[in-house]
Amino acid sequence: MRPIFVLIHSPLVGPATWEPVRAELRRRGVQAAVPALRDDPARDEPYWRQQVASVVATMRGAPAEQPLVLVGHSGAGALLPSLGEALQRPIAAYVFVDAGIHRDGLSRLEMMVAEDAPFAADLRAHLEAGGRYPEWTDEQLQDAIPDDARRAAVLAELRPRGLDFFSEPILVPADWPDAPCAYLQFSPAYAVPSATARQLNWPVREIEGGHFLMLIDPETVAEAIVGLVEAGRTP
Repeated sequence: MRPIFVLIHSPLVGPATWEPVRAELRRRGVQAAVPALRDDPARDEPYWRQQVASVVATMRGAPAEQPLVLVGHSGAGALLPSLGEALQRPIAAYVFVDAGIHRDGLSRLEMMVAEDAPFAADLRAHLEAGGRYPEWTDEQLQDAIPDDARRAAVLAELRPRGLDFFSEPILVPADWPDAPCAYLQFSPAYAVPSATARQLNWPVREIEGGHFLMLIDPETVAEAIVGLVEAGRTP
């Protein structure tokens, strides 16, 4: 049975970031889904657990025996290991797309220190002063997302977060990874996790085009994701 490609968006944005790639995958005859990550700060449960649970709930309608390819962009990378465990169904592969490869028990801020220490220090100071991130404007995203309609869709779903979100520890199952993994890098900001993937002997592909390349060239991104999954299956 061919897998469903489950495209997970960053918790800082929304499903619109993956919609063009989903459409392209379907055009190629590949099943694809874009679950919306949901969480409520009023609930006494970590954000990441709520987000994982929301994906599990969305995928309940898929046949239990049909494998999944979990594809995480940006901040969704931290969720992929726990998602693989929580879904309780066959996982064909994990693909990290310009995303961090999380370490057990660390927070997003702590991971950022290893990836970009100056940015992490500035962000911590901003959050500790009561700020939130990201608070992008239309003008700030014009170069990253040139298409007006797609940029407007991303901005409409933007979810600026506070210190509690970035400082909560996120768990990684002890037996992860339980399936082949691959890495797709778009921007220099993710050079560290991309290098980590190479050290782990994962298939890695670099395509220059910026962090939101999925919204600029979905055809190339869809092709790259499918190609990486196939590469991971090759002994």
